[in-house]
Amino acid sequence: MDKQYKTVYEGGVGEIIEKKSRFIATVIPCEDEETALQFIEATKKKYWDARHNCSAYTIGLNHELERCSDDGEPQKTAGRPMLDVLLNEGIHNVCVVVTRYFGGILLGTGGLVRAYQAAVKEGLENSVVITKQYGKKIRIVTDYNGIGKLQYIVATNGYTMLSTDYTDVVTARVMVTPSEKEGFIKKVTEATAGRAEIEEEGELWFADNGGEVILFEE
Repeated sequence: MDKQYKTVYEGGVGEIIEKKSRFIATVIPCEDEETALQFIEATKKKYWDARHNCSAYTIGLNHELERCSDDGEPQKTAGRPMLDVLLNEGIHNVCVVVTRYFGGILLGTGGLVRAYQAAVKEGLENSVVITKQYGKKIRIVTDYNGIGKLQYIVATNGYTMLSTDYTDVVTARVMVTPSEKEGFIKKVTEATAGRAEIEEEGELWFADNGGEVILFEE
């Protein structure tokens, strides 16, 4: 199976009001625990006058590291419900802090759970969430007759075109997942009657962010 996972590309902030209490969710991408802890501490300093700064983070392709904190709220009414949202959404390598300014009205256990989860969802809505895929970069050199056929193959099969350079020949670079590689090469070879030069240039993580291709060199 091809490797892929959802993660946060750009963090965001979301806010809800529940019975006069403000819940401010701040989300960041996070690939190690040190980054998460520094972010939580910085958020606590930023919102030093708030009643609570509850947190949750999950790190690793298999959620190897999961941590959460109620920061003074009743046990399991904030941190764990926040973490559950991240896990249910299938998002990896992310940290969120929900800051609460108490509005004077008690919400009860169920009300707190719903409010903290709603705040996290609002924070994620205002973040850029992407699906990172592990793929192979393929370089194709063809003539001007072949490029139209290549573009058709890419468009109809959902491959990702990275670039197209026109000189006396056309050089294109396409991202495919490992399981797609052989099929892609076969399609291009057949469509160009074996005249295209095809070369694998390496493996890397990539994502399609609404038409913008993002490459993650590692």
